[in-house]
Amino acid sequence: MTEIAQQRLGLFEAYGVELEYMIVSKDSLDVLPACDRLIEAECGKIESEIERGRIAWSNELVLHVVELKTSAPAPSLTGLFNEFQSQIRQINKRLQSLNGMLMPSAMHPWMDPFREMRLWPHDYSAVYEAFNRIFDCRGHGWANLQSVHLNLPFANDAEFGRLHAAVRLILPLLPAIAAASPVVEGRLTGRMDNRLNVYRTNSKRIPMVAGKVIPERAFTEAEYHRQIFDPLFREIAPHDPDGVLQDEFLNARGAIARFGRGSIEIRVIDIQECPAADLAVLQVTAAVLQALTDEKWSSLEDQQAVEIEPLHALLLESIDKAELATINNPDLLRLLGYTRASSCSLHELWRHLYEQTSPKMDAETQRAFENILEHGPLARRIQQRLSRDSSMIQITEVACQLCDCLAAGHQFGVKRR
Repeated sequence: MTEIAQQRLGLFEAYGVELEYMIVSKDSLDVLPACDRLIEAECGKIESEIERGRIAWSNELVLHVVELKTSAPAPSLTGLFNEFQSQIRQINKRLQSLNGMLMPSAMHPWMDPFREMRLWPHDYSAVYEAFNRIFDCRGHGWANLQSVHLNLPFANDAEFGRLHAAVRLILPLLPAIAAASPVVEGRLTGRMDNRLNVYRTNSKRIPMVAGKVIPERAFTEAEYHRQIFDPLFREIAPHDPDGVLQDEFLNARGAIARFGRGSIEIRVIDIQECPAADLAVLQVTAAVLQALTDEKWSSLEDQQAVEIEPLHALLLESIDKAELATINNPDLLRLLGYTRASSCSLHELWRHLYEQTSPKMDAETQRAFENILEHGPLARRIQQRLSRDSSMIQITEVACQLCDCLAAGHQFGVKRR
């Protein structure tokens, strides 16, 4: 995980970004469990993390996933997409000797996780083995999901309360612009964000681990411990007698508080087809969150009063329908400054938020976000490509094109300008 700060940073003074990618075989596009061999090829030995300038490479739970993340807190999101794209080129170069390459999108379209999952067996393996023993990590919700994490700092309890209130409001909106997982086990499911759908139930043996993905109304560290950490650690304790998992990282909500680092980590965003698209989503997300914490459209008191249920209901609809989901809650819309009508699609809401915040963006990321608004999130574009023919031949062709998009830094299903 990206350490957001060695010293306490204030709201929007820095950003931590993490991007997860699948390693696949160049011949078959099947998952290739080779993250340890990739890192060894780059630095001469197996490490859990290596720094390459402003970007670090690291392992994840499973061997076919590599994570790229900011090595240190980045003062701005501007320009970061180029840093990530440069590292993707280097990784693809290293993977040539392993007959591998990187694949984007949030779920492998035909992986059988019960047969193909391989846990990372090196440093930190005790934690992964504990997760596997308790939850059985062979399912899609553990072994087949790639996401983007955005880490945002807070300096004290007051800033945490403002940021957490804003983050809770935006979580159910994010699949509308970031859904990227419409295909599972070789089948177009009709659902836009299958990654989030499996993520929200992957710890059902101990439901408190993920809760309802939308965090509870906790706006101080003490409240957070009382409502989330304390009951969570009590529930896991009988299954974890050595206390391996009784730490902040056990919390699997869609946004998690990391008080040891002074940051909130947003985890509901699917990985896109190229870093320009990922950073476009993050730049607009950060701009909306900053507007909320500045109380541009609504008061802190009103933001903090929102219960889990309406946000959870909207999240479920956006997981299914992405930008075509409808928000029928005028109170929520007013909190976000939308007063034109008592309901609207999430596409309309995001266009409003984008126009209202005018985020500072790179030219490339601005084009990428406007393409998302015009053509829909990646999941929609993949679905449209497969709408007439969703055979495995066509699914494989789309997967190959996605790999090409990542390697070249282009978006899928839009004309280049």
